[in-house]
Amino acid sequence: MAAEIVNPRSDNSTDQDGGVEPHDSFDPAFALHRGGKMAVQATVPVRDKDDLSLAYTPGVARVCTAIAEQPELVHDYTWKSSVVAVVTDGTAVLGLGDIGPEASLPVMEGKAILFKQFGGVDAVPLALDCTDVDEIVETVVRLAPSFGGVNLEDISAPRCFEIERRLQERLDIPVFHDDQHGTAVVSLAALRNAARLTGRGLGDLRAVISGAGAAGIAIARMLVEAGIGDVAVADRKGVVSRDREDLTPVKRELAQFTNKAGLSGSLEHALAGADVFIGVSGGTVPEAAVASMAEGAFVFAMANPNPEVHPDVASKYAAVVATGRSDFPNQINNVLAFPGIFAGALQVRASRITQGMKLAAAEALAAVVGDDLAADYVIPSPFDERVAPAVKAAVAAAARAEGVARR
Repeated sequence: MAAEIVNPRSDNSTDQDGGVEPHDSFDPAFALHRGGKMAVQATVPVRDKDDLSLAYTPGVARVCTAIAEQPELVHDYTWKSSVVAVVTDGTAVLGLGDIGPEASLPVMEGKAILFKQFGGVDAVPLALDCTDVDEIVETVVRLAPSFGGVNLEDISAPRCFEIERRLQERLDIPVFHDDQHGTAVVSLAALRNAARLTGRGLGDLRAVISGAGAAGIAIARMLVEAGIGDVAVADRKGVVSRDREDLTPVKRELAQFTNKAGLSGSLEHALAGADVFIGVSGGTVPEAAVASMAEGAFVFAMANPNPEVHPDVASKYAAVVATGRSDFPNQINNVLAFPGIFAGALQVRASRITQGMKLAAAEALAAVVGDDLAADYVIPSPFDERVAPAVKAAVAAAARAEGVARR
């Protein structure tokens, strides 16, 4: 089976009365999405009774019996080892928020075709009509025998942390919350190259992250693992520090491994003299705060569609500017990471995706830029055909090195 990237009804189909649907008449996005963005395509022919007897009964029974006797054969004789479930509850969809499972489905379909287009990985969108942590975990556990991996998508914090942790504990296939780890991998890759461009190492940098949600916490954790000099994270109430008494359990843990300098107070205060700003929260950072950063600073303002610092402002003060938008240079886009990460994990039938595999993905992604490194090119384009193979190979090698590969 393959998730074919087709649009079966992209021709401005008419409604039952013979007229064009209203949305299609003024917005091409509706025309493209009509009928959905995916279809199921068989990988074997069923042309005659002989084909039928092999693809289905009686031939299929021999394969089923073999798998019942040797369960590991499911990877060789079904789609399991090459397909990922894209799971959401629709509570944190792009910049739209809690819009529910049905409204999230176009995004999940989009995610699935990105898996296929950029990583050669088949993916199935699953929008769940529940938001309770226990119900989501139990549902995914029961669905897991059909899949080689689970990509959690657009699930709101802090529930997303517990859902991922519990699924990783109960399943022996990769479980990856892309909003956390994909963003972190691409951010680290861009930061590595920005540092290289300016003759510095990660250990020379002090970073400030705006946003203590899923992405912000994952970025902080990955930067610490990669050897950043220091990183502080700010939420709506200011810098996350050990002396704050209003922290959730997740933020208390965050305070234990960040902010070695013991900063407190506002985001703007923390930015004074900082080398790096990473925005994953929305809102607007005052220009004066950007101007107070260290010389040769980096500004990664990734909120969409409105970056926390507009590139025109950031470029006045920063040596490298990145955003989450495709119409500016240096787009921090998760599609640079998750297709290759899953392709590598599936290739070696990894039981999980480790921090080492994510760090390897970031290093491989950064290396794609090579000698073409420039202020407006610290991260490759999603359409660079070298990206997914490089990430896939690095992740597979790291999985073997860390003992989580099963072939």
